[in-house]
Amino acid sequence: MFLVYVIAPIGQSLWISLYEWDGIGVKTFISIANYIELIDDEAFYTALYNNVLWLVLYMLAVPAGLLIAIFLNQTVTGIRIYKSLFFFPFVISQIVVGLIFSWFYAPNFGLFTKLLEFMGMEGIAILADERFVTYGIIVAGLWPQIAYCMILYLTGLNNVSPDQIEAARLDGAKGWKMLWYVIIPQLRPATFIAVVVTIIGALRSFDLVSIMTSGGPYGSSRVLSYYMYEQALSEYGFRMGYGAAIAVVLFAIMMVFITLFIVRMLKDEREGY
Repeated sequence: MFLVYVIAPIGQSLWISLYEWDGIGVKTFISIANYIELIDDEAFYTALYNNVLWLVLYMLAVPAGLLIAIFLNQTVTGIRIYKSLFFFPFVISQIVVGLIFSWFYAPNFGLFTKLLEFMGMEGIAILADERFVTYGIIVAGLWPQIAYCMILYLTGLNNVSPDQIEAARLDGAKGWKMLWYVIIPQLRPATFIAVVVTIIGALRSFDLVSIMTSGGPYGSSRVLSYYMYEQALSEYGFRMGYGAAIAVVLFAIMMVFITLFIVRMLKDEREGY
């Protein structure tokens, strides 16, 4: 299954990226010409920059998810209601999230505009402003991503050893020291999954860009996955080879970050032993 549905498509994408092909007609072998064209493609660099921005800011979901999970792991009155509220963003689709935040940012009636006006500030059309549009979409993406990381950490907290916590308390550890030296080391499996899923989510951020801006205004909110779609499958493209080349670059970036994190985690585990 892994060979057929993962390895084979990766190899096929690499192969297609070496051709000029519209998806229907005869393929023309052009070697690495698609990759050479990427070097002079300003739209590609805009999408690449936005993906890096997504990656950096999206990582905020991991510590935010951890802090919310620690809060929800307490035994207090009404904790089930709080859990349901924080869990809600995870169960709705990205399309719905995109629509919700499109209305939230609407310059005429959106809640964000009304909040700015209430504070005496002028409203901003977030999704129509090249300076803010990418940040606005990232905030929309962080909403369900934080919920996902929270769920992972809630599961991890159930496996934290109470004996180690009790021993740390006897040694005088509490607060941030307890969290940093006792709890977080036991959450490494959850952290690994949270980081990997967050990296993948940041680099394949297609849904929200498509539903909220379609890459606009003027292509300023494009990411690599959406630019790949535009080139390969939209009415502007049908350049399967060029789209595959973009996909290969995106895959390479994803593998570099995930590999570095895996190596770092393995090194920490060895030093811990």
